[in-house]
Amino acid sequence: MYITDNHMHVDPVRGRGLDAVKEFSSAGGTHFMLVYKTAYDSGAKINTGKDFAKAYDYVISLSKKINKETNVMSYPIIGLHPAEFHRMITDYGKEKAFEISLEALNEIEKRVSDGLAFGIGEVGRPHYEVDKEIVDLSNEFLIEVLKLSKKIKCPVQLHTETFDEKKFFELGDLVKKYGDSKKVIKHFSPPMISVCEKIGIYPSIVAREKNIIKACEEGKRFLMETDYIDDNERPGAVVGPKTVPKTTKKLLEKNILSKEDIDYIHRYLIEEIYDIEFI
Repeated sequence: MYITDNHMHVDPVRGRGLDAVKEFSSAGGTHFMLVYKTAYDSGAKINTGKDFAKAYDYVISLSKKINKETNVMSYPIIGLHPAEFHRMITDYGKEKAFEISLEALNEIEKRVSDGLAFGIGEVGRPHYEVDKEIVDLSNEFLIEVLKLSKKIKCPVQLHTETFDEKKFFELGDLVKKYGDSKKVIKHFSPPMISVCEKIGIYPSIVAREKNIIKACEEGKRFLMETDYIDDNERPGAVVGPKTVPKTTKKLLEKNILSKEDIDYIHRYLIEEIYDIEFI
């Protein structure tokens, strides 16, 4: 049985590193999307977009190490975190920050096109309150990301503020205009499966049991994630690495998920969205 965590961080410096991956594996996890944190986490000093190359190559190298030294397959997802974008605006001003971000997007395009990374993420808007000009500039950068995603046919994992139905439809309009909804994933999504299906994007839901039960009331067209941060100062945040396999197995035992549902959520949707094939 395949069990995939759609959004997980691994940090060998600040966190448990491969021990967290092995914990995921011991609970029954088989695959996960290894999502980039920030360039600062990899030790890169940002002056130009090319400086992001070091951070992206760090994640790609870490993924290779995980795949070689554990029983789990990881897939690197590289991007430019909204909080990182905000920090660059503070450090360099709006124009320079945007210029650097577009250069970083070129580095992402190279690595996705070369098959070294499997998606863009996490990108979007800050989840905390910021000035309107920060939101507007974040949206401008998101539009460029959506255009690139459509151009090279790769998925995007979105990080945003808390969403309600109105915000989902606003996102749907943005994606319809600039991107490809079949390649857009709302990371840390509320379990609003029907709304997401209407606008065509995929919700990725933190795998607390109550969240997944709520999602199943509307359908099975969703992904599961931990958003595990792997930071020793925040142990277990957002939820621990065992959570996706443990919740999946528990809901199978309760007949809330069938084996066919699990195959659909953890394998076939993943293969379709990321254009990969599990073996």
